[in-house]
This record gives sequence, C-alpha cells and structure tokens, in this order.
Amino acid sequence: MKTLYLITTIAAAMLVTPAAQAATVVDPIGDFSPGYVGAAADLDVTSFTVDYNALTNVFTLGATMAGAIDATTAGVYIIGVNTGTGANAPFASLGAPNVRFNQVVRVNKDGTAVVGANPLTATIAGNAFSLAVSGTLFASTGFAVQDYSWNLWPRNGVGAGTFVTDFAPDNAMLTAAVPEPASWAMMFVGMAAIGLTLRLRRRPAVRFA
Repeated sequence: MKTLYLITTIAAAMLVTPAAQAATVVDPIGDFSPGYVGAAADLDVTSFTVDYNALTNVFTLGATMAGAIDATTAGVYIIGVNTGTGANAPFASLGAPNVRFNQVVRVNKDGTAVVGANPLTATIAGNAFSLAVSGTLFASTGFAVQDYSWNLWPRNGVGAGTFVTDFAPDNAMLTAAVPEPASWAMMFVGMAAIGLTLRLRRRPAVRFA
C-alpha cells in the first residue's frame, strides 16, 4: 500500500509540471529607437515576459521599464501578437523588419487596456506592469496558441507625429518557451507510474487456505 501511495503521489506531481511556459527577454537601458529624441525612462523597456498556462489558456504579459510608470505623462505600451500570418511589418526603417504582427494589445499608463473591442485591466506597480489575457481573444491564423509570438514597443503618444521609443526584443519576436525536455520526461514517467498503479489495483488478491 505504501508503494501504491508513493507511485500515485509522484505521478500526480509530475503530470502537472509542463503546464506553464514562460520566456523573458532583457533589454538594455537607453537603446531608444531611431527618430525618438526624448529620454522618458518609463518608455525604455528593460524586460518583457510572456507566460502561458495551457491549463487555463491564459497569457500573462509583464514588463519593466527603466523608470516608474507615470500616468501624468504621454505614452502607451503596444504589444504586437503574431498568431500565424504576421501580416504587419512596418518597422524596417527603425531597424526592426522582423517585428511582425497581426493583432495588438494596448496598455495605457493608467492601467486600462484593450484587445480589439475587449477591455482589460493591467496591474501597474512602480516601473512594472502585468496583464492577463485569455488566448480566446486572439484569432489564430495558423499557429497553435502556445506558439503565438510577441513584441512590446512603447510609444510616446498615439497618432501622427508620435514615435516608437523601444522594442523588446530588438528586431525579433518572443515566444513562450516550450517545456524543458526534463519536464516532458517527468510527464512520461508520471504517466507510466499511473499505468503501473492501475495494473497493481486490478491484480487479483491471492488467497491462502
């Protein structure tokens, strides 16, 4: 019975290991985009993280800036999402032709956010913001949800005459990391352990006269 309990406990723990995927890019301070002549610290990305939970189908997007986010100054955070086609690639003149997207998430400095017509709320604390976004809000155009790729670019305003201030990552897209090989191995061991448990439970008891 102790062996049976141990196998069941190990299997349950191992099976949940690969559910979450996350990736982070660290961006240098002061690497502002060409054309932007300001130096707003809260528009200078220092890190960008994409976390995907396959069990809940929720992305958690998070970023840190070089300075505290100031809602009294102009600026907005745009997160481009490539769900397969990556039809838009407008940043070649800024040295970022590989930033390709077909949908966007907009995060305002006051914590309001939007995906298409869907309002969301971001958490802002000091120099960081985070936002949970359901994968159902994005229409796939070829990629599996966990393979969507992302890029964060702050802007110093909205509309004509405003500028992208930074990219994270630079001239690339960030994809939530695939589970480590060790995690997959643990999952398979867990499945094998469950199979063994079921076999032991079905084995008929031996009776002695």
